[in-house]
Amino acid sequence: MMSAYQRLDPRIQKWIYRQGWSDLRELQKKAIPPILAGDRDVLISAATAAGKTEACFLPACSAIADIQNGFGILYISPLKALINDQYRRLEGLGDALEMPVTPWHGDVTQSKKLKAKKNPSGILLITPESLEAMLIRSSGWLKQAFAPLAYIVIDEFHAFIGSERGMQLLSLLNRIDHIQGRVNNPVPRVALSATLGELEKVPLSLRPNQRLPCDIITDNESHATLKVQVKGYLEPMISSGEEPSPSAETQICHDIFRFCRGDSHLVFANSRKRAESIAATLSDLSEASIVPNEFFPHHGSLSKDLRETLEQRLQKGNFPTTAICTMTLELGIDIGKVSSVIQVTPPHSVASLRQRMGRSGRRGSPAVLRMLIAEHELTHTSSIVDQLRLQLIQSMAMIRLLIGSKWFEPANTRQMHYSTLFHQILAIVAQWGGVRADQLWSQLCQHGPFQKVDLNNFKTLLQHMGKLQFLTQLSSGELVLGVEGERLVNQYTFYAVFSTPEEFRIVAGNKTLGSVPVDSPLLPEQHIIFGGRRWKITDIDSEKKAIYVEVTKGGQPPLFGGGGMSIHDAVRQEMLAIYREGDYRIVVGEHKADFVDASARNLFEEGLHYFRSNNLSSEYFIQQGQHVYILPWLGDQTVNTLSALLLQCGFKTGSFAGVIEVEQTTVDEVKQMLANTLRDGLPSECLLAESVPEKFLEKYDEYLPDVLLTQGYGLRAFDVDGVSRWLQEYL
Repeated sequence: MMSAYQRLDPRIQKWIYRQGWSDLRELQKKAIPPILAGDRDVLISAATAAGKTEACFLPACSAIADIQNGFGILYISPLKALINDQYRRLEGLGDALEMPVTPWHGDVTQSKKLKAKKNPSGILLITPESLEAMLIRSSGWLKQAFAPLAYIVIDEFHAFIGSERGMQLLSLLNRIDHIQGRVNNPVPRVALSATLGELEKVPLSLRPNQRLPCDIITDNESHATLKVQVKGYLEPMISSGEEPSPSAETQICHDIFRFCRGDSHLVFANSRKRAESIAATLSDLSEASIVPNEFFPHHGSLSKDLRETLEQRLQKGNFPTTAICTMTLELGIDIGKVSSVIQVTPPHSVASLRQRMGRSGRRGSPAVLRMLIAEHELTHTSSIVDQLRLQLIQSMAMIRLLIGSKWFEPANTRQMHYSTLFHQILAIVAQWGGVRADQLWSQLCQHGPFQKVDLNNFKTLLQHMGKLQFLTQLSSGELVLGVEGERLVNQYTFYAVFSTPEEFRIVAGNKTLGSVPVDSPLLPEQHIIFGGRRWKITDIDSEKKAIYVEVTKGGQPPLFGGGGMSIHDAVRQEMLAIYREGDYRIVVGEHKADFVDASARNLFEEGLHYFRSNNLSSEYFIQQGQHVYILPWLGDQTVNTLSALLLQCGFKTGSFAGVIEVEQTTVDEVKQMLANTLRDGLPSECLLAESVPEKFLEKYDEYLPDVLLTQGYGLRAFDVDGVSRWLQEYL
């Protein structure tokens, strides 16, 4: 029987030989038959640097080697930098087959694009936004250029699933099948990803209508060993008259300087502000030590030139370089080998942690991950969040889930994505000039990616778009762009469906304290933490983008504050398991692996002592003075729901790191009120969302009818079923 390798085009076999490879990897061998079959979708899930790109392109290029007069492979990436990187990797393979490889995004020269327009052939590398522009502006050319299309390859697929960009991408692929007349015989899709939870459900996210079967290929080979360490730091109390101790961030910066100088590393700081602050401190330390600076920030607000200069410096590896970054370097841009990855504060998800960890330990050396976690020095006024050392325990839980359980978050597929549906309606109308409503319904909802949207809600959206003059109906019944639709579609920003969360100013009296992105529910009377102080929200003005606050009394605010919608139930359940076991270590064979330093161990012991002395293994409601604390040990959506219920019942409440604080009440009062609410029937997610003044999370939310905006927001922010189950068990 012919081996997988022998089924490849002879020119590709020669190319493999010239690379000096003794053999293909198991993953690459397994991918060859299903991709060459060309009658199914293929999902390739494996660790970073496991050879996924070659697993896909060796067979796909063999299949299209002799295709002329059009592109054979359409490769879609979430990042321009990843396209540039893949272009470098695929150029040699393309040369071996005399097959052009064309990168296409906003930074590619017009001359390169014109060349591909005149003679489309080989492989096209593109972002969803550039593909959207191509469909709207040049759909006639696209029909001819994509006529022989044999494969659509989607890289870093996990970055798309469940997001607005992911819905746009699925709609774009659907539209390509429509243009090509291939609705019943669609172009096979090959998805590449390093991080996918609940793998067996992912094919539904790759092709919702399941017109083609999907083969899942995973990598069973064990790769580089892991070295993991969690280091603890103490944020000192500042007492008047005393010489101040160095802050936790200063201590962390000194350690980063010590760990990283002289080699290449990535430091993930979770926020642009912290990335800039750490990079500036490290630059100052370099100057004070009279050594060249090796530390540079990397985030979305920096200019393209600054980002690319840093990426090239990392890639070439001529100089030791450490990037202090946000999520920007999490995906698979080939920045060469980095010696280690450092995470300052816990990441947003286990999946994110896995991606980041995969950036180090390439080419045989171990992956090295350090997590540097700060906690407040304790006093008699310290908050329960600090007493429990929740930031540290969350970090431990994430490492245990990643390494011990090999678990990471499945995609959130509950969302309605009305903002992206609004965008795709305009895009399809702009593409064709005019479309009937039933055609839009069929293509987008009935047989497209927006299958959660029912016919009534679809009609509501179309009518609202007509009322706001985004659409106009002709006497023939066709929908065309209205005045507002033309204005929106003609903006160069139209092709992207995502936007960063809007920053709202936080205002106390007549003084602006700063700004925050609104990415979790904010309600009047809710308590928040900002600038190291506690505040009560008195009003939210969506027009002026302002949150009005006044100082509220309370103990020392926790270091680890803030709401959000990203922490999964499984993470907080693992935190509870660590406390109950009194042990954070990971079982490896017959041994338990310890991965924390002495300082982190001491902090853990403090948290464990508090947990046990307050009997938190079985107590979920605790009284402290005039405050009640609820610890559901569940994710952010459930915590948001409980907080919103309590606010509706008239309690003064706030939530920090999964702990809900209720003021001026007793455990009995809180329990009684929740029991009554449960008995009378919990309000729906939609009803809870009605009381949230600022619901704009996605780019086109402001143009949606209130009923759809509220429904969409409710599903994103709240989980009523989760709260119902929890209340029934623990009240």
